[in-house]
Amino acid sequence: MRYAAPTTIDEARALLAGDAGAIVFAGATDVVPQMRGGRPEPSMLIDLKKIDRLMSVSLDGDTWHVGAAAPSSALTANAAFAAEFPGLTEAAGLIGSDQIQNRSSLGGNLCNASPAADSVPALVVNDAIAVIAGSDGERRVPVADVVTGPGQTSLAHDEIVVCFELARPAARTSDAYLRLIPRTEMDIAVVGAGVRITLDGDGAVSAATVALGAVAPTVVRVPAAEAALVGSRLDDDALAAAADAASDACNPIDDKRGTISYRRQVAGVLTRRAAGIAADRIRTRNGQTSNEERAS
Repeated sequence: MRYAAPTTIDEARALLAGDAGAIVFAGATDVVPQMRGGRPEPSMLIDLKKIDRLMSVSLDGDTWHVGAAAPSSALTANAAFAAEFPGLTEAAGLIGSDQIQNRSSLGGNLCNASPAADSVPALVVNDAIAVIAGSDGERRVPVADVVTGPGQTSLAHDEIVVCFELARPAARTSDAYLRLIPRTEMDIAVVGAGVRITLDGDGAVSAATVALGAVAPTVVRVPAAEAALVGSRLDDDALAAAADAASDACNPIDDKRGTISYRRQVAGVLTRRAAGIAADRIRTRNGQTSNEERAS
């Protein structure tokens, strides 16, 4: 097995195109355990962390650009990014231990294509766009369209995710991500739930996005839950309807981590809680407590 560390996207693509058995990695936090677990070794490992564009996190006008190989710790340590995307930042901070987060990345978490990837529901609710470099130049694809099944993506062999584009949130908008794991930390999600909401000036929900992980082969958007939240003031009936819709949208499996019925119930609970957290963040940012706004 050979190792390469290209310094440009074109060089990385050329290495991939010239070797059908080569793979890229952004941190190797999945690749190394998989090889140790018995997966066949690739003919070449291509390290993307020497490419500046893939390692940067920057704000250009109204758009954040997050390099696909930028370590999770670069997001959790970025106060400006965390203030605008607290849920996505939380999700990035759940990828392994502190040491792992110095290597792990959003690009790797996405392209590993695990149904339980923590960052993907949070990327989806924030309408993240994956910028993909290929033989015909760059194309932009919604993150929700990258993963096609467990361990499978829509990328061609010589394509590389370069970065993620995230539009700055609208006023009175925030997100939250929650997951359930059997242990207190460093475990795989039984269910993950990302929610982003926008409140109007009267405290009613004007926009909502809900996405679930670990409940189907790919991340699941839940339009029915979103519709239940929009127009409401996050009263009990609206939250209960959103939770029911999230449970109904699940298509999970039975395994040692949880049963189908348990995962469906948890999906509803986490959706309800995440919506409340996102709303409270908006209220706190605008100098209101949740009780004050509900009483207004």
